[in-house]
Amino acid sequence: MGAPEFDFCVVIDDDEDILVAARLLLRNLFAEIATFRAPEDALPVIQARRPDAVLLDANFARGATNAAEGLAWLGKLLAVDPDMVVVMITAHGGVQVAVNAMKHGATDFVSKPWSNERLLATVRTAATLRRSRGAVSTERAKVAALAQPVSGETPLLGDSPGMARVHSLVARAGPTDANVLILGENGTGKELVARALHQASLRAERVMVTVDLGAVAETLLDSELFGHVKGAFTDARADRVGRIQAADGGTLFLDEIGNLPLHLQPKLLTVLEQRQVTPVGANRPVPVNIRVIAATNLSPERLRDERHFRQDLLFRLNTVEIELPPLRERREDIAALVDHYLALYARRYDRPVPSLSDAARAALVAHDWPGNVRALRHAIERAVILSSGGPLVPDDFPLGPSRPRISPEAIVAPGAIADLNLDRAERRLVEEALRKHGYNISLAAAELGLSRAALYRRMEKHGL
Repeated sequence: MGAPEFDFCVVIDDDEDILVAARLLLRNLFAEIATFRAPEDALPVIQARRPDAVLLDANFARGATNAAEGLAWLGKLLAVDPDMVVVMITAHGGVQVAVNAMKHGATDFVSKPWSNERLLATVRTAATLRRSRGAVSTERAKVAALAQPVSGETPLLGDSPGMARVHSLVARAGPTDANVLILGENGTGKELVARALHQASLRAERVMVTVDLGAVAETLLDSELFGHVKGAFTDARADRVGRIQAADGGTLFLDEIGNLPLHLQPKLLTVLEQRQVTPVGANRPVPVNIRVIAATNLSPERLRDERHFRQDLLFRLNTVEIELPPLRERREDIAALVDHYLALYARRYDRPVPSLSDAARAALVAHDWPGNVRALRHAIERAVILSSGGPLVPDDFPLGPSRPRISPEAIVAPGAIADLNLDRAERRLVEEALRKHGYNISLAAAELGLSRAALYRRMEKHGL
């Protein structure tokens, strides 16, 4: 006989014979079973131990048949823990009692005299549900902590025509449950738009779960998104709730959706169409209630290439499409962004807000910012950290285009250049790879032989 599947069960019934029978029948299913003849005796144990399952008699008073006392105690137990699973024990033929119990929150019911097989199956299912609810709650707590925006994070700043259109679309689409696809180059603020949409929605009080599909290894994506059950594969030592299920009731933000492999795209399409997810290795789907926001830096042409992205999935994702303009196309917003980041990083590093010379302000506005708002943010942060207290001047900012552009071939060719400084050579290589691939991080990282995370670190290091 193997180890019990679950830890702890409570059985409450005023009939001692019922308690003995339940204890004998369930002893291989639970490591520990506590029995009580009165609910008030069981309550302190339930509060302290939070059992995997509770079996509760519907009637305790002699001659009672209306289940009023059992239903009252059912309410008290669920008040202690709304995720608790309670199986009601009803008299033979008490169909109406069972129906009322289910309406009041009971997970299931069994009738006296019970079938042993029926009781075992019912309690096992209830305890499995309890475990699943606990896993979902734990995962939600994890992703909720991860999903909290950084204090003082940038709002959607900008009054340019391009940003005015973005603000208008967020205001109109936010309160709906429509799926939204956000398009834009890296660093334009796609995640900020996703958060603005979530905050404007009826789901604002629920969690927003973010998955960066470009940062998760392809071999792990299936389990990360959809979850898995114990034994689904070699390292699956326990059930795992996927990010889709963890977002139930809230918003799922799929960043870099263009990196979702073709073989997983039909599975995501099924989730969107049927509103249910099947974990890896599971036999039954789990219903989910989610709003999906996706983002990509892919061009519309590449996104609409069937060889790269399924068009039926794209149709499901882009009920509303929001395109974020690059910073070079909304220069009138740069001044407001600069002032915001100067104040933000001065607070963060406990420095006075530095002043900005007219020349520096003009240089920042004239710069093309190939890394968009992210690059501007890094440049401002660096300048604040290194500020000596005087007004910031153009040389305080790493404005790349003022430097000659050198191809990777020239960098590695013997005698091609005199500057052999490794840091500067690395910066030139990174800049060239980014320009060559239109600032597509995945493609640039692949050409450089780096992971996306490693490329982001080098971009931050060099203020790109």
